[in-house]
Amino acid sequence: MDLLMEVLIEQIAIYGSVILLCGLVVFFYMRSLSKKSAIVEKKVEKAKAEGMFEPVSLHPYIDLNTCIGSAACVAECPEKDILGIVDGKATVIIASNCVGHGACFHACPVEAISLRIGTETRGVDLPHVDQSFETNIKGMYIAGELGGMGLIRNSVEQGQQAMISIAGNKKPKAEGVLDVVIIGAGPAGISATLEAKKQGLTSATLEQDSLGGTVYTFPRAKLVMTAPVDLPLYGKVKLYDTTKDELLQLWHTVIAKHGIEITERVKVESIVPQKDGTFKLSTNAGKEYIANNVLLAIGRRGSPRKLGIPGEESTKVAYRLLEPENIAGKKVVVVGGGDAGVESAMMLMATNDVTLVNRNENFAGCKPKNKEAITSAIDSGAMKAVYKANLVSISPESVLCKVGEEVRQMENDLVFVFAGGELPTGFLQKAGIEITKRFGHIVKKHK
Repeated sequence: MDLLMEVLIEQIAIYGSVILLCGLVVFFYMRSLSKKSAIVEKKVEKAKAEGMFEPVSLHPYIDLNTCIGSAACVAECPEKDILGIVDGKATVIIASNCVGHGACFHACPVEAISLRIGTETRGVDLPHVDQSFETNIKGMYIAGELGGMGLIRNSVEQGQQAMISIAGNKKPKAEGVLDVVIIGAGPAGISATLEAKKQGLTSATLEQDSLGGTVYTFPRAKLVMTAPVDLPLYGKVKLYDTTKDELLQLWHTVIAKHGIEITERVKVESIVPQKDGTFKLSTNAGKEYIANNVLLAIGRRGSPRKLGIPGEESTKVAYRLLEPENIAGKKVVVVGGGDAGVESAMMLMATNDVTLVNRNENFAGCKPKNKEAITSAIDSGAMKAVYKANLVSISPESVLCKVGEEVRQMENDLVFVFAGGELPTGFLQKAGIEITKRFGHIVKKHK
């Protein structure tokens, strides 16, 4: 009996120790989760205070009733502080920095995430596009960013799929009539151009800037895709840590190999549907095109937004930065406190006298790394910055800048303007395409 009691007591002690140990593990685990949750909550509060909690483009929407808090979405997101876990549920943090990779959508084990554009309070103008990427105008298609899917991978896939749809509705040949005119030579336009060649379609690709121009507006030097994508006539492309120049070199190589011509620096000014079902396209170069189909792959920004000030037509003014390594010893003004302006200013500051003109009082709209880097550069004296400021005129040797109530004259050689782009809504509506403001529009719901 005594032996039995001793064994029983010993087992109770062992079980008690195990329970205590488990309790301690759970206690410290829960305390760790609580601390992490508190950190995320503070980040959310800061994002709200700085106006960065609201998304500006494609973004994840989390169904809290389905979310199990696995944090798989947080782990897979290639950006910093877009998602976090609060009280066992996923939440967006700096939603305005989300570039819509969709990695979170694919990683969620319970499909608690959908990808949406616009919110319940902030609508986004989107054209009507069906599953084949055709608009309400028969024969007119849209692919890529303009339709709400701006990522390189999505744009490449859509450009290819739209062209396959066009090939499936191919009309009989007619003299002087192309099968399709592709407007835009960014990711969607290049992919569509390659697919048109593969499908044996007659086509013309027109770009108002230069080949791959939209890639240069991407807010980072490195491009990231979460999975390989098939590029027509080439095969699988993996862009896990690829520079913009490397991607452009790839495109140039594929285009040259297959003898494809892309007409650069030509802007389409009008698209007029004809009675016979074709389209007449007029350009700023004076040339006209007749086509059975039109694919719009121009991006949501359309044309660069201009300042509307005297002297802006000067040749010393540019709206994108190419080959910064060839610019040295200049007095440069960079207009724009967003990612594009900040990154350009930092690329120029080592060999030039750079002044950044920011209409806001801080860099709240920048990605965290850019914000930290530009603040450090200004504090160290590597560049100058003026806040709550706007250029009022540009002359050959200087610019006038209004800073608060004061107007300053600054010696100047070059001006780079990064003020965003003008939505091509009017251009689309003139062509007959229906535009609707969407609130919380679901782009992807199922995997």
